[in-house]
Amino acid sequence: MMDEKRKLLHHFLAVLAYRTQKALRGAPVDFGSFQAAEGVRTPSSIICHMTSVLGFARTFFIGGNYWPDPLPSVQEEIGRFHDILRDLAQHLEKGSPLLAGMSAERLLQGPLSDAMTHAGQLALLRRLAGSPVAPENFVFAEISPERLGPDQEEPARPDSNWQEAPAGWVPPKTK
Repeated sequence: MMDEKRKLLHHFLAVLAYRTQKALRGAPVDFGSFQAAEGVRTPSSIICHMTSVLGFARTFFIGGNYWPDPLPSVQEEIGRFHDILRDLAQHLEKGSPLLAGMSAERLLQGPLSDAMTHAGQLALLRRLAGSPVAPENFVFAEISPERLGPDQEEPARPDSNWQEAPAGWVPPKTK
């Protein structure tokens, strides 16, 4: 059984899955290779890095190191990212002990928050690529710790007022 801290971390992983998919849903086919500027990571390399950061978090449950090699496609990177989310969640669920003096708080302030920062970078790159992500009120998002894969709920409360919306944007209907 999970204690309250682990439940919160598990929920955080679900939020990370949701926000990452929000940033990726409806992206142009070539978005994975979008290069904003010289030396700036592509979306595909950001997702690979997010997987690496989460793999580092997992080492505090299983030991060792985790340095994933880049995969050939952004879709493969996305799949591996969600696999590592599910694996981390399993360690939280089954009560795997934390190693090396690690705490739930340090996991949150370090690798988990780092990964969430990168989800925001994906959303920013969408705007720079000319395909901005529509806003929503995340407080009402339907996020579940059981849903850590790429299939995430549509926004429960999409914003109907988007001042920076691309021409022709039509506000979505609220559920």
